[in-house]
Amino acid sequence: MKLNQLSYFTKMVHLKKVNSTLLLIVIIISFSCSLPERNCDNFHSGKFYSETEVNGVKYKTIFSRDNSNIQVEKFEDKIDSSKVRWVNNCEMILSPLNPNSIKEKKNILIKILSTTDSSYTYEYSYLGENKKLKAQAIRTE
Repeated sequence: MKLNQLSYFTKMVHLKKVNSTLLLIVIIISFSCSLPERNCDNFHSGKFYSETEVNGVKYKTIFSRDNSNIQVEKFEDKIDSSKVRWVNNCEMILSPLNPNSIKEKKNILIKILSTTDSSYTYEYSYLGENKKLKAQAIRTE
């Protein structure tokens, strides 16, 4: 009888060690897989430079946003303005103010994916469309 109790006790101690080890592994993995930094508030206003590549062509743009919820953008020697509506802290919808065509009239959804102290990586698409592109905006001022 004492042998069975000793065997049971040994198994329980071994199981506790295994459980503790597994718990430690899970905690380490959880901390190493942390989410990217997203301090989106820091980029609600300011002046930025961005480059993106579409079908092998690189496009450059300079834009600024201020607290009046207007974004002014210089793209291919054209200046355009959009109304900015923040959906949440890291997502906004740009609505062109003076579109010249139906295509220019489409709203653009922008989602900030990660931030650094001076830049942010974002994905964007026409509102309601599945095709998303990624780019990075760098604060210039």
